[in-house]
Amino acid sequence: MKQNSHDSMKVDSYKPKLNDYVKWCTPWRNVEGWVYFVDVDYITIEISVRDKDPADLEHSSFHRKHHVLLLCHQIYWNELIYVRSR
Repeated sequence: MKQNSHDSMKVDSYKPKLNDYVKWCTPWRNVEGWVYFVDVDYITIEISVRDKDPADLEHSSFHRKHHVLLLCHQIYWNELIYVRSR
C-alpha cells in the first residue's frame, strides 16, 4: 500500500465498494468520481450529475437528474486510486 500527499492510497488488490470515491489515472484518461454500481466483473463510476430540464421531467419524473457513468472492468481495478468513502 502506497500513500501520497492527498491522503489517498493505491492498493494492487483494491476491491471497489459502493460509495467509494476513486481516481482512475492512466496516460490516456484522468477521471474521478463515486462508485455508483458494483458487480463481480465491473463497476460504474459516476463522473457527473446534472438536473434534468423541466420538459424532461414531464415524461420521466421518477429520475430527476442525469448521471454520467464510466464503466471500469475488473482488469483495470489495479489502476484505481481509493480516496475516501461516504
